Amino acid sequence: MKHQHYFDNAIDQLQCENRYRVFADLERIVGSFPSAIYRTSDASKPVTIWCSNDYLGMGQHQRVIDAMLNSAAGIGTGAGGTRNISGTSHPIVALEEELADLHNKEAALVFTSGFVSNQATLSTLPKLLPDCLIISDELNHASMIEGIRQSGCAKKIFRHNDLEHLEKILAAEDPDRAKIIAFESVYSMDGDVAPIKGIVDLAEKYNAITYIDEVHAVGMYGDSGAGITEREGLAHRIDIIEGTLAKAFGVLGGYIASSRKVVDCVRSYAPGFIFTTALPPAIASAAIASVQHLKSSNLEREQHQLRVSQTKAALVEAKLPVMPSDTHIIPLWVGDADLCKKASDRLMDVHDIYIQPINYPTVPRGMERLRITPSPMHSHVHILALISALEETWTYLGLPFETYEQLSRQSVARGLELAVYKSGG
Repeated sequence: MKHQHYFDNAIDQLQCENRYRVFADLERIVGSFPSAIYRTSDASKPVTIWCSNDYLGMGQHQRVIDAMLNSAAGIGTGAGGTRNISGTSHPIVALEEELADLHNKEAALVFTSGFVSNQATLSTLPKLLPDCLIISDELNHASMIEGIRQSGCAKKIFRHNDLEHLEKILAAEDPDRAKIIAFESVYSMDGDVAPIKGIVDLAEKYNAITYIDEVHAVGMYGDSGAGITEREGLAHRIDIIEGTLAKAFGVLGGYIASSRKVVDCVRSYAPGFIFTTALPPAIASAAIASVQHLKSSNLEREQHQLRVSQTKAALVEAKLPVMPSDTHIIPLWVGDADLCKKASDRLMDVHDIYIQPINYPTVPRGMERLRITPSPMHSHVHILALISALEETWTYLGLPFETYEQLSRQSVARGLELAVYKSGG
């Protein structure tokens, strides 16, 4: 191929920087999660997964599986095309009604992924508002950043979760200028939570639209699993809620929930929606079953929070560098790309534990970490095995047994830039 050396150099650079990503070939086993089969070219073995975003294990829930199988058997596997050309399957219509009800909004719109729902919505709605200004949290997810960029509208970035900085930006603008504040509820790499009430208060004070990404919170928080906005009683004050069906709900797809007119504008104007083949009806049916189950069952959420608190406590007791987290996401700081990859490899090769390394550009250089996500299915035995494996790995690699705060202070003293960072990916 012409210019092949450019592609070779690009991959070589990633490998030299220890940023080359290797995908683990995993086969999950229904009824045995978090166990899976890890396959290589010449062998396979059972492993325990500690980094899945199927937070509640709904991807193997029998009600969800049955809904998918029954729908595929009765309707077929494919959607047949885009919704405006091939028609809309009834399960998608029912799913959108279910999601609108979940968030107590007038309407919802389903996309093929959470990335697309953010990208399509944030690239489309601002164009419909004259001289729109988008005000974005500095650590918003790449999908939000890409949508904002594609909108072509003016944007300003406020420091992560900094209400004072956000108000300074808002106060400097004409009160009548169209403004959208875009932020997340749970930030996925550090597990911190946005000051949602403070942001909403400022939006109402300065006449701005609120757009919140709840992908790491839907299904997980609130009495019916509608997210942090439900838990804090603020959903009715948020203009647009974006979520995913691919994490706690265990299926696939993204969505927005808002007023009927806002949803209709995205449906009618967003290329990312109009020109994309719809979700298969079997996927939509499975998502309906998952959403309905988690609306009425708190068992999974309660068991999940118990396992999270037990895992955090065990990591702290073992003097492993757990980064501060307000949610179910537990970052374990390593601070070096090569060591992070080696830790992940050793956990898999020696201890049969899968935790993917998180390196740049998902997090800044110097902030590499292992991202641990317990599930309701992780037992006390799983937790003990995890701690034992991490202790051995830390000892083998010469990683320090100190708190994250102690290591941060030492790193700053050595001149490393470890100032406040909270990632989105």
